[in-house]
Amino acid sequence: MLKKTLSAIALAALALGAQAADVLKVAATAVPHAEILNFVKPQLKAQGVDLQIKEFSDYVQPNAAVQDKQLDANFFQHQPYLDSYNKDRKSSLVAVPNGKVHVEPFGAYSSKIKNVNQLKDGAIVAIPNDPSNGGRALILLAKQGLIELKDSKSLTPTPLDVAKNPKKLKFKELEAPLLPRALADVDLALINTNYAIEAKLNPTQDALFIEGADSPYTNIVAARADRAGDATIAKLINALHTPEVKKFIQDKYKGAVVPAF
Repeated sequence: MLKKTLSAIALAALALGAQAADVLKVAATAVPHAEILNFVKPQLKAQGVDLQIKEFSDYVQPNAAVQDKQLDANFFQHQPYLDSYNKDRKSSLVAVPNGKVHVEPFGAYSSKIKNVNQLKDGAIVAIPNDPSNGGRALILLAKQGLIELKDSKSLTPTPLDVAKNPKKLKFKELEAPLLPRALADVDLALINTNYAIEAKLNPTQDALFIEGADSPYTNIVAARADRAGDATIAKLINALHTPEVKKFIQDKYKGAVVPAF
């Protein structure tokens, strides 16, 4: 009888321990964000955090889900995109303290030319249709000398802000996830690295040109302002900033994703 009682107590303690685990629901795009989160999941479990990862294939729903309190945080975007999203959607999401994780150098790809010097006059260039990533694409084109922008310091220029366009490039604005599929229909496409990797493109080998290490577009963990200082989210940040994560990023993505911590 005593053994049964002790067994029942032990089971109850285990049940209470399971219930006591802090659940942290985080939105992410599949590559590389969800892969990185899955890498730190065991470490967080050992700290009593049940990390639940919800994957999305676009850049709008992960923010909406956090803003609507369906999820606790997200990991997929950089600060300029978050600023633009907050302005357009009248939301108030914030980067969590010390939430910078990595940079995905943004690149230009083509299935029709092998060198940017082969880009013809009147070429069709596909860029993301959101302000921050579209602007990022135009800035990269300007750095290559293909265009000149009215304000070289702006992070969100649009095709209307192109001051000089000697090759008379024609810009086609598309949703970021569709850009890899558009390669056959355009002369050049500026593609976010997460979608390039998903499309089996190797940014360090396949991109005609790519951002340097000075990119201001560091990917961050974001949350609602009332949760940004949450202890559970802080545990996630600490787990993402370990030497093991840095090595994982370096070994797995081989320069296509660069640690920012």
